[in-house]
Formats: sequence, structure tokens, C-alpha cells
Amino acid sequence: MGLFDKLTGEFVDIIEWTDNSNDTIVYRFPRYQNEIKMGAKLTVRESQMAVFVNEGKIADVYKPGMYELTTQNMPLMTTLRGWKFGFNSPFKAEVYFVNTKQFVDQKWGTKNPITVDDQRFGMIELRTFGTYAFRVTDAGKFLKEVSGTDGNYTTEEVAGQLRSLVVTKFSDAIGEGNIPIEKFAANLEELSKLGMEKLNADFTEYGLTVTKFLVENVSMPEELKKEIFEYSRLNKIDMQKLAQMKAAKSIEKAAENQGTMGGGMGMGMGFGMGNMMTNMFGQNMMQNQQQNNNQTTPPPVPQDVQYFVAVNGQQTGPFTTTALAQLKQAGQFNSTSLVWKQGMAGWVQASQVAELATIFNSVPPPIPPMA
Repeated sequence: MGLFDKLTGEFVDIIEWTDNSNDTIVYRFPRYQNEIKMGAKLTVRESQMAVFVNEGKIADVYKPGMYELTTQNMPLMTTLRGWKFGFNSPFKAEVYFVNTKQFVDQKWGTKNPITVDDQRFGMIELRTFGTYAFRVTDAGKFLKEVSGTDGNYTTEEVAGQLRSLVVTKFSDAIGEGNIPIEKFAANLEELSKLGMEKLNADFTEYGLTVTKFLVENVSMPEELKKEIFEYSRLNKIDMQKLAQMKAAKSIEKAAENQGTMGGGMGMGMGFGMGNMMTNMFGQNMMQNQQQNNNQTTPPPVPQDVQYFVAVNGQQTGPFTTTALAQLKQAGQFNSTSLVWKQGMAGWVQASQVAELATIFNSVPPPIPPMA
């Protein structure tokens, strides 16, 4: 074998890659100091793209097909190398095959809880997880922005970066989705759609596209779940009933407080007010049901002015004057109890409120003499 034949045998004349893995995104064709022969055969299979890099710069990018490398079908490489008049000589270039298939079943999840500000329930911590799928849509951009000169770049290497981006953008999507907290479980598909829209706006900067994004679960603290369940059982969901429900809970805590009012009186007042609040809930729900069944029934007569009462340093109520009179008779409300209603500058003793004077000034008639 002559010297020319030996050198010719070192030229690369077939360039191709058959992927035998499920996670390789970028594969650099091994040249081992060999030069690529002008006129060599390049085979780019379906779900692949081939990127030629000349002296650190991305030159030609090939889509699926079979090519004979000539100056006619290598426009950028020809310009960079300065070939003229079809000068047919070997050349050196790095060849990267980029896998453009879908990479499915990529896991994502929140390492730390997502904090969401809800208008009704306040600041809430949520945890969520799911799966997503992506593919490379711009091989040159992905090579330049993500994989670089890595000769065997896999999904494991990019997973951490993509997961962080997924969690960040999904957190933004939750805040902008205007979906009530209690309806998250029933709207996982809508949350998935919102997350996918948010992600693709940023994935394109890396030459990637999210092809599927799924939210599998959204979890929240157990105490919040219980509150939502109680809230959903009310006949109508409105702010007034939510306030009443929370007031009832504060009464239960007050009953357990062995504070300055004494254990017996605190428990007695807590149970008394708890029963009255239960009756108020029942009356409100019955009135709403009657209104729904008979639209011709006139609305209920407006209630008396309602007052809040301080019990063991906690706000309870609101209560009507009739309810306060009942509490007074039960020994659970007196003239020194602190009260407040809308329009008052601050808390005052009940004896200083003119509207409540009749409760404390009422004197029973004399007992008739015995026969």
C-alpha cells in the first residue's frame, strides 16, 4: 500500500450516528484527528440534526436526509474555509449530532413549598409535583446555550437546570391563574396548561420546546384542608359566613382558656356562645333555603345592630342586643364587658352604650303578695 492510499484511508468518508440510548441529547462524532473527506457521505436520521463546528463557530446545520459534502451544500463552511472554484480538499470540523426526539417522563417537583397569597385564606404553602416532556427544536442554539463542547450530553445533565426553571415558572402560573385554592384538585388540567404556556416562553431561549406538562398533585397543610372542607359545607360561600366560622373557632379556644375570668365561667361562656353561633348558622341557612324555594317571599326584616364582645382578650361575635340580653341573664355578660360595633372609635364597657342600657336597667315587677 502506497503512502497516498494510507493517508486516504485515514480520511473520514462516512459520518453517521445510531443512538443506542434513551437519554443522549448531543453526541460528538469521533474524528480522532482524521480529516473529513470532501465528498464524504453524511447521514442524518429522523429525530436527528447534525451541526458542523469550524474553529469554535457553528457553521452548517443539517436536517434529516443523506448528503454528499461538497462546497455546493456546505455554504457556511465554504465561506469560513475560503474555498474557491470548488477546491476539493479534506477539512477538519467537529460534527455534533443532536437528538430531536421527545424526551418523556421527566420528573419535576417542589423541593420547598410554594407560598401563595389567597384573598380569603391568606398566605398558604403548597407542594406540587408532576412530569413533563421536551425536545430540541433549534440544534444550534441548544449547542451554544446549553451543551457546549460536551461530547456526550444527556438528559441527566440538563435535568437539574430544567427542573428549577419548571418550578419557578409554574409558581408564577399559579399566582396568575386566578383559580381558587379549594378548586386546585379539580383543575389540574388547567394548571398544567398554564404551566406549559409559561415554560415555553423561556425554553425557546435554550432551543427547546415543552411538548407536554402535567401536574399530578397539589398538596396543602392538613389544617387548611379541614378549613376548606368546613367552608364548602356552608350553603353559600361569602366573607360574612367565613368570619362567623372563624369567630366560632375563637369561642372554642376561649372556652379552653383558664384565664382571668376563671375556668368555669370561661367554659360556660364559650359553650353558651358556641350554641348561639350554631343557632345563628342554622337560622341563616334556613332563611337562604326559603328564599331559594319561594322567590315571591319578601326579604327578611333587617336585624338589630350587632356588637362584638371581648372574651379573655379575644374577639367574639357579632351578637344582637337580644342575644346579649340572653347572655346577661345567663350571667355570661355584664355591664363591664368590653363591646364594639361598626362606627365606634374603640372598645368600651357595655354600660357606656346607650343602646345596651335597657339590658342592665330593666327591673322585674314586684312579686304579688301571697294570699
